Amino acid sequence: MADDTSAIEQEIPEDQEECTNYKPPPEKSLKEIVAADEGDESLRKYKEALLGQATKDIIIVDPSTPKHVLVRKLALIVEGRPDIELDLSGDLETLKKKTFVIKEGIQYRIRIDFYVQREIVTGLKYVQKIFRHGIQCDSISNMVGSYAPKKEIQSYTTPLEDMPSGMLARGNYTVKSLFTDDDKSEHLKWEWSFEIKKEWND
Repeated sequence: MADDTSAIEQEIPEDQEECTNYKPPPEKSLKEIVAADEGDESLRKYKEALLGQATKDIIIVDPSTPKHVLVRKLALIVEGRPDIELDLSGDLETLKKKTFVIKEGIQYRIRIDFYVQREIVTGLKYVQKIFRHGIQCDSISNMVGSYAPKKEIQSYTTPLEDMPSGMLARGNYTVKSLFTDDDKSEHLKWEWSFEIKKEWND
């Protein structure tokens, strides 16, 4: 979120897209990737180092869902304070009813915790649109990267951002968050709210 308070009330078109020449690679299953060039010993060892257990077994964290990406948590990280965490593993409707208080002018990062299962996912992306009084006032789109399946949780942390400050910046905001990928698959979409105040509530 930009720290220029004059930009807060400027509407950003809903259909604004990131301009890029990036083209996703052809989709290949994990089995195809592991089997390719299997006569090359150095390449085989490289794949094992990169993919770990996924070269031998199909990694399944949650057998109840066919999804390849399981988003579990969003955390707002501010140095010197406990993380503000959103549990994304349960009922997402409850997040809309809770408003998180954030002090104006602080620097923060956002961390997303997730599992990848069954197949490699390419071009994961975190997209966030922020609204005030029903008007979009800010947006970010962060390329998360490509990830192999693992039984351990994996994380991505956004670059450092500045929360706006000043009287005009204070108030309530609604955030629409989306975790997607090259294929525009919506791994998780959720809404949450925060309020910018002069000081923390505590």
